[in-house]
Amino acid sequence: MRNYAQLDLEPAPGLNLFVGPNAQGKSNLLEALGMLGTGKSFRTNRESDVIRHGLELATITGEAEVRAGRVRLGCTITSSPRGARKLYAVNGRSVRYARFLGSLRVVTFIPADLQLVTGPPAARRAFLNGALAQDQRTYYQELARYQKAVAQKAALLKSQSDPDQDLLAVYNETLIEAGTVLMLARAQFIAALQTEASRVHAEWTAGAEELEIRYEPNVAFEVPSADAVAGAFAARLSEMVQQERVRAVPLVGPHRDDAALLLNGASLAAYGSQGQHRTAVLALKVAEYGIMQTRSGEAPLLLLDDVLSELDPERAHAFLSGVGTFEQAFITAAHAQPDLPVARRYAVDESGVSELV
Repeated sequence: MRNYAQLDLEPAPGLNLFVGPNAQGKSNLLEALGMLGTGKSFRTNRESDVIRHGLELATITGEAEVRAGRVRLGCTITSSPRGARKLYAVNGRSVRYARFLGSLRVVTFIPADLQLVTGPPAARRAFLNGALAQDQRTYYQELARYQKAVAQKAALLKSQSDPDQDLLAVYNETLIEAGTVLMLARAQFIAALQTEASRVHAEWTAGAEELEIRYEPNVAFEVPSADAVAGAFAARLSEMVQQERVRAVPLVGPHRDDAALLLNGASLAAYGSQGQHRTAVLALKVAEYGIMQTRSGEAPLLLLDDVLSELDPERAHAFLSGVGTFEQAFITAAHAQPDLPVARRYAVDESGVSELV
């Protein structure tokens, strides 16, 4: 995979630290671990990018202890002129992606995750979708159903100035049914995220800063119940019929949701420093980890790529002290960190990965 022709790794419980210069394969290693959980790269949407140059196939396999026992996972990516294809396996049996997802839960942090603060709403929706799809198989199924209906409705609106009302009603009904599931799950998850992330963030900042995460649904609803959300969704669709027809795009639904991040009551993106952005995102990730562990009854893998850069020593120490209590975590760094509560250290260079004594 990428720069690795072959690599066998048996990490230890606790904190595993991978140290080495840039562009030697540290991020590639975490990417492979992440794909065993999510089946997708956290670095690229082009599946063929993860295949080592000059080859047509990449295979990632691993064993993990989960609540149900030992599980063997596999993800194979093949490239051809017609595009890339992925195959998934659980305990040696080929499975669909929906069955593979959630077999091993993973929480990641990469520098690009700072887009959760400064990036567009799509970045925050992707974060919510990624967490909830691992947590709840129903969420992934309803998300796929919703996205298909949005695409179908968009195609209909673009192709006809006066779209078929019966067909439009069918698409809207699907949007309401699936979208209600998504919005209720997001509302519940963000409420839990707010509680946990604000607590963690307050510990790290000694109570000097207050982090707030607020759900901003495209369809406002007062009561978090299926009937209330579905009713509000249907009413909003009726209100926006003409605007959707004029603009020829679906304007109503959770595909236009957002989540606001506030620090001491003000916009974190507008007024926070880079260090504050990073601290907030790390708090979100630690909160995601805790929520996922509580709901599933088992600890996810924690993958932290270049997490120490741009953190002042006090914040770095506070964060890493918390990481040290997790069941298993993987951190990359350009330089050795002598004060970390590390279970095992590895050197990563052009020759591969080797354990440091």
